[in-house]
Parts: sequence; C-alpha cells; structure tokens
Amino acid sequence: MPGYTTRELVVRLGGHDFRIRALSDLQQFADPHHLAARIGISSALWSLFGQVWPAGRVMAEAMSTHDIGGKRILELGCGLGLSSLVLQHRHADITASDHHPLAEPFLRHNAAQNKMLAIVYRDLRWEIPDITLGRFDLIIGSDVLYESGHADQLAATISRHATADAEILITDPGRGNSTFFTRALTLQGYVVTEQCSRFDANDVAPFRGRLLSYRRDGFGAVSAVAYSH
Repeated sequence: MPGYTTRELVVRLGGHDFRIRALSDLQQFADPHHLAARIGISSALWSLFGQVWPAGRVMAEAMSTHDIGGKRILELGCGLGLSSLVLQHRHADITASDHHPLAEPFLRHNAAQNKMLAIVYRDLRWEIPDITLGRFDLIIGSDVLYESGHADQLAATISRHATADAEILITDPGRGNSTFFTRALTLQGYVVTEQCSRFDANDVAPFRGRLLSYRRDGFGAVSAVAYSH
C-alpha cells in the first residue's frame, strides 16, 4: 500500500492457517489527504488498526468454535479482521465494521489472499447512529474499550444494533474501562459472564485478560476460549 511498509504473517486460528497482511510496525503513518485530522485519529493511534493483537487472536479463536447457526453477526472495530476472516471461513453471516480509512482495503486484501469472497464491510462511527445497519444476533469486539469514552459510545451502539436476545462478546486485556461498559449494559438488562484468560504465551496467573459475554437475563451464557498458539 502506498506510503506504508507491511509484513506478511501466518496466524493459526481454529486449526487453520490464515495469511494476514499487517503494518510492519507501530511507526507507520502516511496521511497525504489529511484523513487523520478530519476524523480525529492521531498519528500515534493511526497504526493500531494494522497489528495482530492478543485480544484479537483470543476473539478469533473463540469464533472458530462459537455457535453461529442462523445468526447475523457484527464485528466492531475489526482492524485487520481476524475474527471476521474466521467467520467468513465458516460461511457465517458476518459484517465487519471500523472507522479507520485503511481497515477496509486491508480486510479486502486479507480475504482475497485467503481465497475468500469479500467480507461485507461498514464504516461505522459509534457516536453517529446508522439507521441502515439493522440489528444483529451476535456482536463482537476485541480490545475496543481502550479509551474511557468508548464505554458509553459502545453501549449506545449495541442498544441500536442488538436484537432482544443478542449476545455481546468482548475481549478485554485489562485496561480498566470494562467496568463502565458493564454498568452501561446492565442498564439495558444485560448480565455479564466473564472468564479470565491467557492473552499471550507469556501471561501468568492470575490473568488480567478476560472474555466478557453479555446476555439479557434468561437468554443464557457462553463458554470462553483461552489464548493458544
């Protein structure tokens, strides 16, 4: 991609190897059309979408076995889209979303090099309602609570786009903002089930990383999957 150096990775998820194009490092920033300034992404945060993060791997691994039958699924803040790629490989009804201008071309490239059809993608800003997106039975997000303001924005997005019996799955590496998010979803009638998990091969117990499952009372819970190579 012009202006950037990239690297090619092979990431094994659910017993299957996925070829992933990622940014080569966290210093990659090129913005000749001033998109960053217009949408409010700083140069320091610009490259974060283009990395393979432990939280993304945990979610993608979980999606390799999760019940997807008949479900319309939305990935929030998809970045490189590991979970969306796993779900597309399983022929799920998946819509990936992000607001970074480079998320869609990277996702499209990664789907193509894994010999998949293009994944449905939506540019979704959490603070602006999108009346055309509809509702989903399963909404997932990996490390999407990395800023304090994200909890309320994410909860509002879920309120607009979750079905009554939807399940919300969030991987949280322990940044400290999930408490505010859980409180906001509790007001919507959700109950949380959490499992502490190893997010990295070097993690030692007690683990700070967690897989959080939210369901409205009476609709059940989900089992979690820990990090694995």
